[in-house]
Amino acid sequence: MSTVPATGDPKSLFDAVLTPHRSLGHTGFMILILGFAAVSLAAGIGFLSIGAWPVLGFFGLDVLLLYIAFKVSYARARQIEAVRLTREHLYISKIDAKGRIAHYRLQPYWLKLDLERDGDSVGSLRLFSHGRYVTLGNQLSPAERADFAAALGEALARVRSLPAQSDSPSTSVIA
Repeated sequence: MSTVPATGDPKSLFDAVLTPHRSLGHTGFMILILGFAAVSLAAGIGFLSIGAWPVLGFFGLDVLLLYIAFKVSYARARQIEAVRLTREHLYISKIDAKGRIAHYRLQPYWLKLDLERDGDSVGSLRLFSHGRYVTLGNQLSPAERADFAAALGEALARVRSLPAQSDSPSTSVIA
């Protein structure tokens, strides 16, 4: 999770960009796949030498499935959620793994932040407004989600404690 200013907008009171954590970079991925392929090939050649030739194909299938699993994981890493809070609105932009974009604009004074908890376990984070909700931070770990919810909750409390502005719109719903 990144909480550095995402927009540079001086009116912004809270900015965060939520991205999934990926600990294995491209170089590490290539080393892992090549190492796994080398071990699988060596073991497969051993089985081939004793006449169990079908086993070689299964070792190749293991490498292919591992490669596909990592590619799917890296595709999901492209998910981004940008959250920006001003006095008037909470703006949320979500980009999913397929590149689809969704924008939400919520009025912070009517917004209810709900972090599901089941004992020590942290569940989903939802923002409720006018009978609808937006889920945030699914790509974060439970601890990161709890930290983000606390930071956003504090920012919302600060906005609600500010005196009202007469030129700001009074209504806004989830788009």
